[in-house]
Amino acid sequence: MSEDAALAAARARIEEYRNRISSLDADARDLIFSEARNHNAWQDKDVSDDQLRDIYELTKYAPTSTNTQPMRVTFVRSQEAKAKLEPALFDANKEKTMQAPATAIIAFDTEFWKDFEKFYPIRPEMGERYANDESLAAAFAEQMCWMQGAYFILAVRAVGLDAGGMLGFDKGIVNEAFFAGTNLKTNFLCNIGYGDVSGIKGPRLFRYDFEEVCEIV
Repeated sequence: MSEDAALAAARARIEEYRNRISSLDADARDLIFSEARNHNAWQDKDVSDDQLRDIYELTKYAPTSTNTQPMRVTFVRSQEAKAKLEPALFDANKEKTMQAPATAIIAFDTEFWKDFEKFYPIRPEMGERYANDESLAAAFAEQMCWMQGAYFILAVRAVGLDAGGMLGFDKGIVNEAFFAGTNLKTNFLCNIGYGDVSGIKGPRLFRYDFEEVCEIV
């Protein structure tokens, strides 16, 4: 397919879905946003390979600057892998993480720039900026990973599962246990499964109203 034909096809797909879907309905908004909670307890129900794959298949569409996509995900599910993860967890997070059917280690690749020709063929030379500045590359990768990570949590909810994102752990221990000798660095953890509502200890906490934190100029 020629470049012009590919562009026309892409625009047609966008127009088609926007004509077909105007917005999420109330149920979808509740599932992903309004009623969703960060879970701390889990039902004794497995999470399948297909569900984990579905989560990524939605997450991969998250926007990142110059399409860089530095996020990498390690799904911790086996008892052996959980045993490697446990020493890194702060005490308050051990029980719920060991109970969770799966825990995603959301990490980022500090050498994401090696694939610049593939993910941003428009200007592949931009990768040189990061290749020549290690600290810039790491900071940029972490920033983009946060954006992808937010989409990851929404994707967990979109496939009918619950998420429990957290930062209460030692990143150095996780990096050594799972990513030693690689270019990957840990960002945050996200427990995945079917949430047990007994772990919800109260109503949703305060959220600002629009008028308090937003303005239209």
